[in-house]
Amino acid sequence: MEPTVLQAGPEDAGTRLDSFLAAGIDALTRSAAQRLIEGGQVTVNGRTVPKSCKLAGGELVAVTLPEPEPIDAVPQDIPLDVVYEDGDVIVVNKRAGLVVHPAPGHPDGTLVNALLHHCGGSLSGVGGALRPGIVHRIDRDTSGLIIAAKNDFAHQALAAQLQDHSLARTYEAIAVGGFREDRGTVDAPIGRCASDRKKMAVTARGGRSAVTHWEVLERFSGYTYIRCRLETGRTHQIRVHMAHLHHPILGDTVYGAKKPVAGLTGQCLHAAELRFMHPRTGELMHLQCPLDREFQTVLEKLRRG
Repeated sequence: MEPTVLQAGPEDAGTRLDSFLAAGIDALTRSAAQRLIEGGQVTVNGRTVPKSCKLAGGELVAVTLPEPEPIDAVPQDIPLDVVYEDGDVIVVNKRAGLVVHPAPGHPDGTLVNALLHHCGGSLSGVGGALRPGIVHRIDRDTSGLIIAAKNDFAHQALAAQLQDHSLARTYEAIAVGGFREDRGTVDAPIGRCASDRKKMAVTARGGRSAVTHWEVLERFSGYTYIRCRLETGRTHQIRVHMAHLHHPILGDTVYGAKKPVAGLTGQCLHAAELRFMHPRTGELMHLQCPLDREFQTVLEKLRRG
C-alpha cells in the first residue's frame, strides 16, 4: 500500500510523533501509531525514528498503513437513514445516541454493525477490524451526516481531503447564552484535559491546532441558534470551543451543565452539511440533512418563547 504523507506545520513543534499521526489520520489511534513507528512503517524526512520522537515543525512524515484486517464486527440489522450511496461511498444521517464504532462498553449495536449489514461487508479495511469504512467520526450524542468508504481507494482519497481541509463539515447547534457578535472564529489548540483524561480542553501545551468558524442564525432569551464550520477536526472540537467561549452546547453534560435536558437524547449539535470531492469522479458533492427531531422540537419551543 502506498504510504500516506503528512507535513508537520509550525504549530506541531514539540508534538510527539504518535500523537501527530493519531490526530492527522482519523482512523488511526495513538497506540496503533506507536506500533507502526516501532515496526519501521513510519519515516520522518525519510528516516525511521523512535516512538518518543518529537517534531520540530516542517517535517514530512510518511506512514505505511497495514493491509486491511479481517473484519471482526458483526453485521446487525439496524435501520439507517441513507442520504447518498454509490459503489464507493455511503453517507448516513446518524441519529443521536448511536455509537459510531465498537469500543469497550459498546461491543455492538453501532453504526459500523449497521453498515456491515447494509453494505454486505463491502467496506474499506483501512480503519481496522472494528472501524471498517469509517473515515471520520461524530460523537455518539451528536446527530447528522457521516461518510463511510466502501473500498480502500475511496477511504484514502477522503482521508486526504480531511487532511487538507477540502472535506468541509458544517454543524448547527443551540448554544447557552447570548453572543454579542453575529459571527466569529475560535482559533485555540485542543488536547487532553490535564485534570480529566477522558475530556478534551483548550490547552497551550500538547494541543493540536483547532479552528472553528461560527455565525448566529437566531437569537432567543438565554440561548442562541448557531452554525459552525470546522476548519480542523479535533475530538469534541465544537463542544470544547463553545464551552471555551462560555457558551456550551445545550444538553452537553460533559462540557456544560451536568443535568440532562428533558426530551433530549444528547446535545443540540447536528452535522447538517457535507462538501467533498467524489473520490472516483471528482464531482463536488454537497449533501444536507434536516435537524434531528429532538433538536427541532427544542428549537420550536424556543421560537414560541
